[in-house]
Amino acid sequence: MKKEELMKIEGMTDAIADAVEAVVGDELKNYIPKSRFDEVNEAKKKAEALIKERDKQLETIKNASGDTETLKKQIEDLQADNKKAKADYEASIKALRVDNAVSAAISAAGGKNTIAIKALLKDLDKAELNDDGTVKGLDEQIKALVKSDAYLFESNSNNTKPSGASPARGNENKPIAKQDFSKMTYEELAAYMEANPDVE
Repeated sequence: MKKEELMKIEGMTDAIADAVEAVVGDELKNYIPKSRFDEVNEAKKKAEALIKERDKQLETIKNASGDTETLKKQIEDLQADNKKAKADYEASIKALRVDNAVSAAISAAGGKNTIAIKALLKDLDKAELNDDGTVKGLDEQIKALVKSDAYLFESNSNNTKPSGASPARGNENKPIAKQDFSKMTYEELAAYMEANPDVE
C-alpha cells in the first residue's frame, strides 16, 4: 500500500503512513507475483506430463519385439512426437508468459476491464517478449488506448468535475436540471452536491 492511499484514511498522519508503508514494503520484498507462480506451476505440470509420456514410450520400445528396422521406425516416430510435444509445450508457456505480461501492463496502466482491453490490443498471438519480461510494443498500444478509449482506464486526475450544467443561482422558481446520478463517480456526486446544496 502506498502512502498516497494511506493518507486518504480519516485520521491518518504522515508518521503512521510512513511506518505502515515501510512495514508493507519489507513484507512484500520477497513476494512472488501470482502470475509468476501460475507460470512456474503450469510449466511443472506440463513437464511432469511429458516425462510420464516418455517413460511410457520407453517401456513400449523395451517390450517391443521385432526386427531392427521396425524398432528404428518406432524410435523415429517417437522422436518426431517428442519434438512436436516440446514445440507445443514451449508455445503454451510463451503464450502464458505473454498473457501474464499483458495483464500486468494493463493493471499498471489502471485498466478497469482486462478482457475488454485485451480484445482491443493487436497481434498478441505474434507478441515477442523483451528480456525484462515485458511485451514488445505493448506500451505504445496501451498509451494509444488510454487516449482513444479513456473510459476503460482509471482516471489519473482526482479533481474530476461533474458532467452536465449547473443550475442557475438566484432564481428559486427555475427547476434544477435533471442529472443522471447513477453514472457519476463518488467524487463527481460529492462535488455536484457541494455546488448545488438546494438539490434533494
